[in-house]
Amino acid sequence: MAPKGKQQTQKQAASKPPPPIEFKTIGEKRRAEYLASRPLQTLHDTKGWDGLTAAEKTAYSTFSLLESEAYTGWSAAAQKDFLKLVDQLKIPQPLPEPYPLGKDRRGNNIEDYTIPQYEAWKEDEEKLRTLKWESGNFRDKWAKQHCKPSTEPSSADREYAKKCIWEPETTELDFGKVNEETRRPLTEEDRLDEKKRRAEIVRMESGKQVGRYEGDPTWDDVVPIPQDDGKNPLAAIAYNDEYAEAISYLRAVMASKEHSPRALALTSHIISLNPAHYTVWLYRASILFTLTFSLATELSWLNDVALSNQKNYQIWHHRQLLIDHLYTSIASSRAEVLKLATSEIEFLTQMFAEDSKNYHVWSYRQYLVRKLDLFPSQCANPSELNAVERLIEED
Repeated sequence: MAPKGKQQTQKQAASKPPPPIEFKTIGEKRRAEYLASRPLQTLHDTKGWDGLTAAEKTAYSTFSLLESEAYTGWSAAAQKDFLKLVDQLKIPQPLPEPYPLGKDRRGNNIEDYTIPQYEAWKEDEEKLRTLKWESGNFRDKWAKQHCKPSTEPSSADREYAKKCIWEPETTELDFGKVNEETRRPLTEEDRLDEKKRRAEIVRMESGKQVGRYEGDPTWDDVVPIPQDDGKNPLAAIAYNDEYAEAISYLRAVMASKEHSPRALALTSHIISLNPAHYTVWLYRASILFTLTFSLATELSWLNDVALSNQKNYQIWHHRQLLIDHLYTSIASSRAEVLKLATSEIEFLTQMFAEDSKNYHVWSYRQYLVRKLDLFPSQCANPSELNAVERLIEED
């Protein structure tokens, strides 16, 4: 006989409920809950009708009536007796078979979501329904304020409301025509709230975050131009959301020939994403020259970019454009030219320390020697020739 303490421990272990089942996906959980509500059906499917005991056959028949809801056509007394029998037999209320959850806006099967992912998805869907309901109410109210009190808003009224929301600069806002059914006229604050609401709806329905420029008020006047691959492209390029948005704004500012500090900042962002984008480098140069931007500051920024992207030839073409432009302003002063040469050679020395065989750097150095007249015959100190010989010896 086991000791008393051990018996008590065994009894507690036997009475302890089993740990909850952890499901990998919401699909597994819904299917398990459905089957758990139909134990008698599972028993019947496992043993077959002939394999059931008399008590099990009675319970299964009762379950079948409960599931089919055939008993709802009986008299009140008969229904009461039937439900009493269901309680006596402890038959659980069967759940309906799980309906397909379908796919999310990205094409993923919702049933493959983890439980936390599914709960977050449901919360987002409820938020989206609320936003759409509020937006619908706003549009109805707006339309009623711009039509006769006795009429319902027509499709034209709704389109007018939409135009007022999104293009206020083209439509005079008239808050005086208030319907008797409307408690208060809509205000400019209401209109701005609706713009935010609709932006949130678009964000949620597209399955992506509001972009860096879409959410920046300083870019509100720019209509981005998206990539147009035509119908049925053979090989459409799959840009990520951040890059696709930045490029769409670049197309817009280039189309309008905008040369501004914000456009310059946009090119910096795109270059950080794709340093090999030749067009953005050319446009950046045109912005710099239009703004009379400090080329010394640009060269300093360019040094960091070059050190991080040593095999990128677009950087060196951009640098040549800068030197060509800068040289015209200092060509009359040999001292200024040599000062620039010293600064450039010092940077090239850093580049050669990283890779002494970098073809792009050597090509740029040849350009620099020709542009700034750094040949030994043109310099009191033939430092260029000495430097090249030293690099050859080191290699």
